[in-house]
Amino acid sequence: MNLTKNIRKTATRVLQNEANAIKNLIEFLNGDFEACVESILTSKGRVVITGVGKSAIIANKIVATLNSTGTPALFMHAADAIHGDLGMVQQEDVVICISKSGNTPEIKVLVPLLKKRGSLLVAMVSNTNSYLAEQATYVLNATIDEEACPLNLAPTTSTTAHLALGDALAVCLLEAKGFTSEDFAEYHPGGSLGKQLYLKVEDIIRKDEIPLVRDDAGIADVIVEISSKRLGATGVVNSDGKLVGIVTDGDLRRMLQKTLDIQSLVARDIMTQNPKTIAKDEYAIRALNSMKRHNITQLVVLDGENIAGFIHIHELMREGIV
Repeated sequence: MNLTKNIRKTATRVLQNEANAIKNLIEFLNGDFEACVESILTSKGRVVITGVGKSAIIANKIVATLNSTGTPALFMHAADAIHGDLGMVQQEDVVICISKSGNTPEIKVLVPLLKKRGSLLVAMVSNTNSYLAEQATYVLNATIDEEACPLNLAPTTSTTAHLALGDALAVCLLEAKGFTSEDFAEYHPGGSLGKQLYLKVEDIIRKDEIPLVRDDAGIADVIVEISSKRLGATGVVNSDGKLVGIVTDGDLRRMLQKTLDIQSLVARDIMTQNPKTIAKDEYAIRALNSMKRHNITQLVVLDGENIAGFIHIHELMREGIV
């Protein structure tokens, strides 16, 4: 039990340390951060992010975030850069060097080479008095009080701060570019995330067998229609073919709880009026959100004022959206 308490105490301390560090970054947002964003926006080149050790791992993640949100970016390991990879950097590129100390040997060798090539140099550092900070055009201040590591040695809070600052940079660029969910979908076509962003209702609805009955149809006909089409519901239309309601399995059960005399009943007597609908060209994820919001399992799909089909939560599950 004491061990468990110690584990929780340590974990709490680490998370509190890192949360405070991220919160403190707000105070460091200044003109350099704004100028960095503007420089990237107006640059004809790409963003190249470099670092060594844990900073290199953080650089990789920030590169991935930038690329997925519409800002072309490359990762370059600082050690590899001084052994040939520097050739990937073009004069128009904006180079962001990530380093806690700003004084690592690789960075000291790399910085003069980058400046000689004419690239704009940005420092993301936790030591604003460092060599890197002094040489950079812009400094993204990621100063922390201490690492979460009890020895104050292992990069923990510092890497978290760099990562958060990178996210802030990426989101600022995303908003400045007017990046939309449709743009995001182009970069994420695979998996459930991609499907949420590009799959539309008309792509997955069953169009061949649409359960429909007239509003004056007998209950027996309603039951047959629901059973034969296997969607757990049927639309109800008037004499003009316009949607006026829906009858679900639940409506049938509630009817039987009230009376077993169904001979005189017709669809309009038990239907739910003004059923929830969705346009066929809406995104499937919006159909799911509507079902969750109204606690239902299917929606009537409309093509203008005409019924195009039904979409059931099972279709969404099969597509991996749920």
